[in-house]
Amino acid sequence: MTTRIEKDSMGEMTVPAEAYYGAQTARALHNFPISGLKPHPAFVWGTVVIKRCAALANMSTGRLEAETGNAIVAAADEVLAGELADQFVVDPFQAGAGTSHNMNANEVLANRALELLGRERGDFSTLHPNDHVNMAQSTNDVIPTAIRLASLEMLDPLLEALEALEQALAAKAGEFDHVLKSGRTHLQDAVPIRMGQEFGAYASAIRKNREGLEACIPALLELGIGGSAVGTGLNAEPDYIKNIVEQLAVATGFPLVSSPDLFEAMQNMDPFLSLSSALRRTAVNIGRIANDLRLLASGPRTGLDEIRLPAIQPGSSIMPGKINPSMAEMTNMVCFQVIGCDQAVMLAAQAGQLELNVMMPLISWNLTFSMELLRNCVQKFTDSCINGITVNEARCRAYLDQSLGLVTVLAPYIGYNASAAIAKESVASGKSIREIVLEQKLMPEADLDKVMQPEHLTEPGLPK
Repeated sequence: MTTRIEKDSMGEMTVPAEAYYGAQTARALHNFPISGLKPHPAFVWGTVVIKRCAALANMSTGRLEAETGNAIVAAADEVLAGELADQFVVDPFQAGAGTSHNMNANEVLANRALELLGRERGDFSTLHPNDHVNMAQSTNDVIPTAIRLASLEMLDPLLEALEALEQALAAKAGEFDHVLKSGRTHLQDAVPIRMGQEFGAYASAIRKNREGLEACIPALLELGIGGSAVGTGLNAEPDYIKNIVEQLAVATGFPLVSSPDLFEAMQNMDPFLSLSSALRRTAVNIGRIANDLRLLASGPRTGLDEIRLPAIQPGSSIMPGKINPSMAEMTNMVCFQVIGCDQAVMLAAQAGQLELNVMMPLISWNLTFSMELLRNCVQKFTDSCINGITVNEARCRAYLDQSLGLVTVLAPYIGYNASAAIAKESVASGKSIREIVLEQKLMPEADLDKVMQPEHLTEPGLPK
């Protein structure tokens, strides 16, 4: 492999000749061969957008010469258009705060900008990764800003996927609203419910989760960029601080504002903790729904078999004809992973010390990974599972007719204790609730028929 020599403040490093990154990135590759993972594309996007807007802001104050600044902007535009993606290579598990990732971006943009100016990569005498690309910035204000931008960028498609899931569940609620079935509490017979009511509750839960994620957005819009190393804004002019936020708002389309407290924006990971928590709550609900669907579709001969999930692939390598709830199983796995990511974010958020939280690379990775997992999972769960669910009305009715939960409707008429005795006898004898009531002449048959019509038992009030 052909190489070149680049220098940083610690000395010389060998770098692949074709690489656009430089010495500090090469050091990070040597020091942190930890996971084999690369930074999430949304995090790279957020970082490069900041570098582009910083160059524009620094040119506006006159601190950065136009030729140099325009070259940095042009290099950033190429990256934002999808070029040089393979040059962002630092493992998410790296030195604290994200200095290696920040320098990876600085070096790539500096070397590409040098090429655009007709100079050699690594010739930093006129355009330097720290002095020019990183001008008026610190890792400590760039990284939390990049996490905010990446989160905002990834939230929109996730929210769209959740809205589609909510609509699909609501459509099934309408389609199944006429289907009566036995409710179950503690996995035991309970009073009747309509299948549509079950699915309507699922839709409402997803709506609330979606609203919970939307509630995280205002805090993410407050940027700490311009605080530089500790929040004081050292080496960043006031006009730059104002201008870069305006530039970022134009570049991203988000209504971004400068945080009223740049110190707090650097120290406090609350916006990311809130987002991670909302992702966890969403995963908990989606996983719960997937669990229910697996249970309701269990069988088909020895389970509940109240609904049928779409058959998407063979379920066994040894049992012919077996079909498993594969999409629901995948969904459960994704939800478990998101819940685990939230635990990592929580621990990282509380690990902040004094003026900085050095665990930001871990927070960034887990947030972006969770949002990507959930978005892809929700889309497939909706398209390949929810939309194709059918109901087994005959099985639902058979269970309802045998349900001990029907005895509950008798309690207002014959009393709780008498109703409980009927339930016990039904279990012991195998007779239906209706048969026992008539045998014991506890109610006239006409009155019993009116009271025990299941259609009236799925709405508020007493059957008449």
